[in-house]
Amino acid sequence: MTPALMIQGTGSDVGKSLIVAGLARAFTARGLNVRPFKPQNMSNNAAVAVDGGEIGRAQALQAKACRVAPSVHMNPVLLKPETDTGAQVIVRGKRDATLSARDYMTARADYLPAILESFHDICAEADLVLIEGAGSPAETNLRQRDIANMGFAHAADVPVVLVGDIHRGGVIAAIVGTFAVITQEDSDRIAAFLINKFHGDTALFDEGVRTLIDRTGRPCAGVIPHFADAYRLPAEDAVALEREAAMQQDSSVKIVVPRLSRIANFDDLDPLRQTPGVTVQIIQPGHPLPGDADLILLPGTKSTAGDLAYLRAQGWDIDILAHARRGGRVLGLCGGYQMLGRKVHDPDGLEGSAGSVEALGLLDIETTLVADKSLENVEARHVPNGTPITGYEIHLGESDGTDCARPFARIGNRHDGARSPDGLIEGTYLHGVFASDTFRAAYLKDLGADDAGDFSYETAVEETLDALAAHMDTHADLNMLFEIAQRRSANPSRLKAV
Repeated sequence: MTPALMIQGTGSDVGKSLIVAGLARAFTARGLNVRPFKPQNMSNNAAVAVDGGEIGRAQALQAKACRVAPSVHMNPVLLKPETDTGAQVIVRGKRDATLSARDYMTARADYLPAILESFHDICAEADLVLIEGAGSPAETNLRQRDIANMGFAHAADVPVVLVGDIHRGGVIAAIVGTFAVITQEDSDRIAAFLINKFHGDTALFDEGVRTLIDRTGRPCAGVIPHFADAYRLPAEDAVALEREAAMQQDSSVKIVVPRLSRIANFDDLDPLRQTPGVTVQIIQPGHPLPGDADLILLPGTKSTAGDLAYLRAQGWDIDILAHARRGGRVLGLCGGYQMLGRKVHDPDGLEGSAGSVEALGLLDIETTLVADKSLENVEARHVPNGTPITGYEIHLGESDGTDCARPFARIGNRHDGARSPDGLIEGTYLHGVFASDTFRAAYLKDLGADDAGDFSYETAVEETLDALAAHMDTHADLNMLFEIAQRRSANPSRLKAV
């Protein structure tokens, strides 16, 4: 069987996605044909795979770390939350259903055959498969019918490495406690542990490592220091947006982004955040949008009608309309584009209750949500400045109206998006547009940026992945991890510590 290793965590946000990306690039650099895999993901930050469906953004980044194109088989089940209690279920890249949390918990085991089939397809083309768990195996209330952690590990017969985050404190209790609450059968799957996000001299935790080895009977595969450049890589969890304030800088251009409740594909902002001379300010709920913005950017959302109501509840609609009256510029991406129109119609109740809602009325368009989702990687050209754009579409709606005669972009023979007669209000269905360096530089120059043309976003991502791989190679025992991955067997007892 193909060597495979599952990275599980003592909790959410312990760094599983980053560790898999770093290991993927490190083992790829050693000449192995590596593939990432995540059985079940929950995220509204998605990417379009080469085979035409959508997967979690983290798996797309991990595929890049492996230097391969992303495939829907790398993340066969993707949950995209639409409300606090329900989500769209994406299976192998395509929408399968919209289920309440309760209904999904009952039905999720039904997706295991498709997950295993995708896993075997991935294994067939790899020397090593790196699997990312979700949440924590210690959530014993979720163990029955589990397909994301130990349920998958047993079904696929893969060993597990458990990751704990020392930065949040209590890492010894978190790791020992995980062993204490899971079953013996599940704990036998754990072959080693990793400590992540250490600040300072790792030797100071030597005694802690010895304690963990004594208490768990498992070896330590590494104590990984905090990787300071992680912010340069696309984040999957919107919690990253809560830390934006610390990343602001003196700049000639200020871009303001309201933090929508169902924000989606927020990695659209990453190239802007990293461009010298540009400040991207994420405005949290309860705060007004600043009046000195050069651009208000409305990001994508998983629920256009829901976030229109949310936006109004914050008073942001008043701020946006005032900004537009002052001659300010506004750009809407995907769901944000739909918000800029006159109305959004949802006749089939695809995002909640069927009906229509008033939008902001800044563009003369109306949007109708349709069941068939547009999923496509595209090459386009920005109409106003003529620069090339590489991007992707993930959306349910179709928009039409007078302002569509002034498109944002041309994709082959068709038009995308719309612009107001004065060009100050514009929207597009394209995601990822600001990763295109030439377009981004020209767009920011038009906003008044002093010099935004020397920064290459894709180069920065590649350099960061290389640095992350070197970081993992230095601080993790890659030989131990690969030896564990080679232990796949029908006999779980062989998965125990060396």
